[in-house]
Amino acid sequence: MTETRNIDGKIIPVKDEVFTIANAISLSRALIAIPILFLHHASGKEANWLIVAIIAYAFISDYLDGYFARKFNQVTEFGKVADPLADKICGIILFLYGVIIDIIPVFFVVILLLRDGLILVGSLMIKRKRGKYAMSVMSGKVAVNVLAIYWIVAFFFPEREETIAFLMWLSVILLIYSLGSYVHRYVMIQKKGAEFN
Repeated sequence: MTETRNIDGKIIPVKDEVFTIANAISLSRALIAIPILFLHHASGKEANWLIVAIIAYAFISDYLDGYFARKFNQVTEFGKVADPLADKICGIILFLYGVIIDIIPVFFVVILLLRDGLILVGSLMIKRKRGKYAMSVMSGKVAVNVLAIYWIVAFFFPEREETIAFLMWLSVILLIYSLGSYVHRYVMIQKKGAEFN
């Protein structure tokens, strides 16, 4: 276990464990999209209470994994990858499905994929040079939550066109802003040698 001060000024102990409650919760979120798509297709593309319950679990689990990681001192190298990767896997599958059922425009998914691809490349470069992954930035977490709200409104309330358009453009702005935050963190870590967790 290492304990260092990260570039946000916090001291966070990071373990090398894989099998923790927090990591199990993160990994379960990566699989959430599969039952949602299956249930939506099986119900004749109608939303039902079970889909709502699964989506609610996805939202709650995104906070629970971090809560358990901090509460039980289970912040791990694996968890720093599993948490945001679970969000990306679930989100990309659901947004691609949104394109297929014509509730999400293709250009939006292209922006999402490009942004996530760039963040992934940067993370891998940091890992290669510094031997560990950097934690997610807060603007990235905010962007993920707004993305989720955008998808939910488009999925459950397709008639709310103005709200959907607003959430879509807000999501684009937050995706770009959070990418800027990740680039800034990358520069601080790679070029200036900042310590991080």
